[in-house]
Amino acid sequence: MARGHPNAQIAVRTRLHVDTVRTWRGRFAAGRLPALADRKRSGRPVSFTALQVAEVKALACQLPAGTGAPLSRWSCPELAREVVAQSIAGSVSHSTVRRWLKQDALKPWQYQSWISVRDPAFRPKAACVLGLYARTFDDVPLG
Repeated sequence: MARGHPNAQIAVRTRLHVDTVRTWRGRFAAGRLPALADRKRSGRPVSFTALQVAEVKALACQLPAGTGAPLSRWSCPELAREVVAQSIAGSVSHSTVRRWLKQDALKPWQYQSWISVRDPAFRPKAACVLGLYARTFDDVPLG
C-alpha cells in the first residue's frame, strides 16, 4: 500500500504525523515485520504479581472484622497495612491499593451494613416496605 507513495501523502491518509510515518517505514525497511513488534520500554518493572493484586481485591471485599481488624469498613491505608500484616506483599502504598480497587470499581469504604442483614426481625420489617413496591399491603392487592 505504501510503496511508491511519499511519507506526507501516507500521513494525510492515515491521519498520522509525518514523523510517525517516517519512523515506522524506516523500522519496516530495516527489519520487515519483526521490526514492527513492540520494543522494550523504559520504566520500573512490575513490583506485584497478578495473584497479589487479586488477593488484595479479595481482602477488600471481606468485612474487616473477619480478619480480626477492629474496623467497621476498610480504608485504603488500613487495607495496605493489612496486606503487609498478612504477608500478601512486603510493602504496598495506600495509593497503589486505591488504584487497584478503582480498576474494578471496588469501594469498601462505602460499605453499607444493610447489605449483610444482622437484624433477626428484618424479614417482617422489610416485608411491609417491599409489599408496597409489589402493590400489596398485608398480602391484600392495592387498587
